[in-house]
Order: sequence, then structure tokens, then C-alpha cells
Amino acid sequence: MALKRSKKKKKGLKSLRSSGGSSSVETSPLRPVHVTKIPPCSNGCPQHNDIRQVLTTIGLAEKREVDQDKAFEEAFEILTRTNPLPAVLGRVCPHPCEDACNRKDKDGAVGFNSVERFLGDLAIEKGFEFKKLDDAGDYSEKIAIVGAGPAGVACAYHLARRGYKVTIYEAFSKAGGMLRYGIPAYRLPRDLLDAEIDRVLKLGVELKCNTSVGNDIPLDDLRKDYDAIFVGIGAHQGRKLGVDNEDAENVMTGAQFLHLVNSGEKVEVGKKVVVIGGGDTAIDAARMARRQGAEASILYRRTRVEMPAIDEEIEGAEEEGVSIDLLTAPVGIKADGGRATAMVFQKCELGEPDSSGRRRPVPIEGSEFEVEADFFVAAISQAPIFDGLEAVGNPKDWVKADKYMQAESAENVYTGGDVTNLGLVVDAMGHGQLAAETIHENFRSLSHDKGNNPPPIIGVDNVKMGFYEEAKVNERENLPVAERFSDPDVEITKGLDSVQALAEAKRCMSCGYCFECGECWSYCQDQAVIKPLTAGEKYKFKMEFCNGCKKCAEQCPCGYIEMHMPGEEPAYDKLS
Repeated sequence: MALKRSKKKKKGLKSLRSSGGSSSVETSPLRPVHVTKIPPCSNGCPQHNDIRQVLTTIGLAEKREVDQDKAFEEAFEILTRTNPLPAVLGRVCPHPCEDACNRKDKDGAVGFNSVERFLGDLAIEKGFEFKKLDDAGDYSEKIAIVGAGPAGVACAYHLARRGYKVTIYEAFSKAGGMLRYGIPAYRLPRDLLDAEIDRVLKLGVELKCNTSVGNDIPLDDLRKDYDAIFVGIGAHQGRKLGVDNEDAENVMTGAQFLHLVNSGEKVEVGKKVVVIGGGDTAIDAARMARRQGAEASILYRRTRVEMPAIDEEIEGAEEEGVSIDLLTAPVGIKADGGRATAMVFQKCELGEPDSSGRRRPVPIEGSEFEVEADFFVAAISQAPIFDGLEAVGNPKDWVKADKYMQAESAENVYTGGDVTNLGLVVDAMGHGQLAAETIHENFRSLSHDKGNNPPPIIGVDNVKMGFYEEAKVNERENLPVAERFSDPDVEITKGLDSVQALAEAKRCMSCGYCFECGECWSYCQDQAVIKPLTAGEKYKFKMEFCNGCKKCAEQCPCGYIEMHMPGEEPAYDKLS
């Protein structure tokens, strides 16, 4: 942890002490209280990973006299209390936690996503295994998971760790869902995906692939054999543009194109590929086309600001020669002999915001133009396929769920992931985790109530930025563009090594929780702060010596100490 050590020395007592040991002059009736606050990173994470504890476990290891390798293993254990796929999310998550980080206003957000990936890769290398929870039971209830995507795998993990019998039914030949069939291997190597899923299965989870619930097995049969069902079938059907000649043999949806390529099938794309869309699927499709030797261009109907794709992926596509034409919307396809020859576009300008919150593209009259190409990809959106699952959801409304991920349409059915609403991988895994908690609580007749008085989220105004030393972000390096196309599956982005991961963890400011800097002890001239003898233990207050001068609270850089009247200390709900 990069910080500035106080040079202030103790210069004796502030005032003479009475025989009772307290200061002869009382400055204030207020007294210091330790108040743990929610860090903005964890609040910004859909899984609510305990990011602060992961980072400080690594960053404070030397101070606490903990072996660094042991600290890495402990940090992995803390992280996987919520996230069973750290090597995966360390690669594909757009890290909203970093967008929320208080340190971004100083010298750049702490790169937790990089540390997450490091821990995930280290765990695979070292063979770390999952263990069941200490209070896990040997429960008789059985749960069926429909879909082995990120939501289903997360739900299975959290249930199996509690001691439930879980079976996953997957329609495709391998588990992973969109992680495998939607995200290219150059972003997510398949051996790492397999390793992390296999580690979940070792908890006793049974996986049945090539088994489509609703087709191979009726949903009603599962409802007879299982006590609960989680539906996480994802959204594997690409949406079409709704224009003439869209059924031409060289026109595909983005989901279809990526599924074929990621399944190892050869797709003849020719020399020039046009992709329509601005999301991650569009970016991935264009970059895959480049890896097959084609020129690739993306045409998107809004501006760069509105593009929903991850910024790093957009930049990567541009580095690889993908051209991006903005404010351009498709209006038709020209075809000859069953093959598309050109796509007709129309230039746009932005109007008022639509239901997505983005400004609506308005066509400019008389601005039509044609783009010729050998292959066309419509990557505008995706939807679930409900064959045989009509009792749970439908193409119009998808699957509706309450805030506990209980499906509204069927009893003892839970859901999550893209089948409810298109979102991030981390969103889907958060849904799976919440559904597992709800299933467990329902089975055990426990309350879903998590409290209604959570601790406050600590903002940038409540930490002392000047206390922390400047420290550059440890950036991940990308493979040179010239080396990316020799093998279409070669991973582009390198991970941090152990030295870099440690340095990045030390950049965490531990917002809202003590990181043992000792400032409260250094500034208290009345010996009211007791320094712990054992590293890692909390500083304590000797209230009979305290005169309420507030220096400990004023000097606490992470905002952990507050001043309150005795008996009026805040009583927040415990952090889970």
C-alpha cells in the first residue's frame, strides 16, 4: 500500500493528568468509534466482491509478517467466496468496480481486475481447490440448473458449497455458454475456462451436456425429479435487421457467426466483411474476421460515446485495422443468386434519448449509400430461445423475476443472466449467486431480509488523498499487433506477474477500513490510542484517557474513525 508515513513524533501529554488518569481538560464529549464503511469498489461490483479485503490481504502481508504466497492463497479464498471464476472475469469483465474506485481521482483507479486475473491464473497453476463452507449441510434437496453459462455455473457453485445436490443440464457439447460460444479464445483461452469450470464440478456438481431441457427432457420431468430449478439459458439467438434479403447465405447474425467460429467450424468470409452493431459481439465478430484474413469494417448508428462495447475492445479492434463508421444505419441488402452483394446504409444524426437512455439516431433524408462486401454480420442484439420452456418465459417478455431471482411464472423456478435481460458476465454471475442464496433460504425457512440499515458508502470526500503516495497503475501489456494473426486463438493481453500484482494491491487505499497506518496513534498526545502488539489486530481506544480532541478521526486517512456521543454510536447492519 503506497502511503506517506507521518513524521510527527509524540511530544508528551497535551495536558497534566488527574489522579483518575483522564485529561484535566475535556475538549469535547464526543468519543472515537470505528465504523466500517462500504468501499465504492464493492458497491460497484454486481457480485459485491470483497475487493478491499482481497487487496489489503495481499498488500499488508509483509507488515503482518505473512508469507506472500500464503497471502495470495488467502486472497483467492476471499475472492472466491463470491466469484468462482476469477481467471475468466479477470479477462472479460469491464470492471465497473474500477470505475467507482476513489483512487481514480488521484493517479488512476486500482487495477483490481488485473489482480483478479493474477489470482485466478495462480490458482490454476498451483492447483487451488474449492472447499465446502464450514457450515455446509448434507441436504436432501436436489436442484437442476438449466444452462451451463456463467449464471448457471455460479448458482451451482454456491449451492454445492452449501451442501446441496446439483445437476447442470447443458444443450451444447461443452459448458460455458456465451463464455465459450460467444467470446473468442484470443480474449478467453479455453484451457483456463475449462479449468475453472472443472474446479466447480469437483464440488460434486453433475454436468450433463448435449441435453436440451424442453426438447430432450420435458421441463415437467425436471419439476417432478427436482426440488428447485434454475433457468439460465442465456440469449444465444441473434436478432435480425428486418430488411430484405437478410436470409442470403453470406449474411449471419453475430451470435451465429461467433458460435460457429468458436465451435471450430470453418466459415468462409471472403476478403471483405461488414459488421453492423456497436456492442461486444460486433467488435468480436470484426476481430475474428481479421483473424481469418479479411478486411473488416463496423458500421454503427450512433456515436462512439454510445457504443456499448468495452473501450479496451474497441481500441483493440482499431489497432488491428478494423474501421468504424459511425452514425450509419442499415436500410437494405442487395443480393444476386442467393448471395448478398452489398448493404445499403443511411447516415444519421442524434435526436432525443430513447428507452435505453441513449440518443435516438434519426435518418438523414437523401444520405443513402452502398457498401459492397463478401460477408455481412448483423450484431445488433440477441434473445433467448424458449423452445419447450414456454411455461417459464416467452420471446416477448423473456423471463420475469422478482428481486430475489424467483421466476414470476412458475413455482420453485429461479432464473438469472441474459435470459432475464442482456447484461455483463458479472451481472449473470451475481444473479446466480443471489438465486442460490434464495433457494437455500427457502429450503431452510430463512428470511431473505438482508437488513435495511447498511453502512454508508465511503466517497472520495471522506478519504485523505494527500496521505497516499503517488503510484502508477501497473498496466497489462498487449501482444504486438503483428504477432496476433499467426494464431487466431493466441491471447492478446498478458497478465501481471507476482511483483506487479503485489504493487497494484498496495495501491488500495482501504477506503472505510483500518489498514494499520498508525496515524491515530501518532497524533494522539493523550495516549488514548493503544497500538496492537500483534500485526493485523485493530487499534483500540482507552476512553478514560480520551478528551475528545478529534485528532484520531481527523487524521485517519481511510475514514474509518468517527466521533460520536457515548451510547449514540451508529448501529449499521453487518457487512455480508
